[in-house]
Amino acid sequence: MTGALATLRATSPIGPGRLVAVVGPSGAGKDTLIAGARAAFRDEKAVVFPRRVITRPPTDSEDNGTLKDAAFDRAVENGLFAFWWQAHGLKYGIPCIVNDDIRAGRTVVCNVSRAIVGELRTKYACVEVVLVTAPADVLATRLVGRARESDRLIMQRIKRRIPLADLAADHTIENTGTVESAVDTLLAVIRRRP
Repeated sequence: MTGALATLRATSPIGPGRLVAVVGPSGAGKDTLIAGARAAFRDEKAVVFPRRVITRPPTDSEDNGTLKDAAFDRAVENGLFAFWWQAHGLKYGIPCIVNDDIRAGRTVVCNVSRAIVGELRTKYACVEVVLVTAPADVLATRLVGRARESDRLIMQRIKRRIPLADLAADHTIENTGTVESAVDTLLAVIRRRP
């Protein structure tokens, strides 16, 4: 690859594949919907569901890799994440292999922070943001059911707001009906071709 071509590739948004960024408040059901979609696409190589890396152990409600803070920081320094963020006192990263998947034309579906949507829209040529949401009382009930946070942290998670104008969601799933119905809505987004 010539120097000019390499520079252009390094500065151009990554494509032609697509990033489906599933976002929303804690307790909205993002991981549940992604798990349902992953099961539906388990035999399709054109749709990829990367495992997030988080600085906490995995739980029953999400399938993630785990690193301690120092190891996570080294992974960032070594360029092992396509993108990463901090939220709720934890660090989250998506492995850099997803860039190769998107370059190969695949659809990558992952749970990401609402705070990095702007960065993702700059980095990738085709980003579709799916906002999964639910009323505050539903979120609180779900968070308590996860038994992961103290009551104080649950309230902080519910109160955390990212302005919707900054988010610019392409699709919204009000996750208050059946899980199957919400998963079907996410499947329709994934199957849709922009």
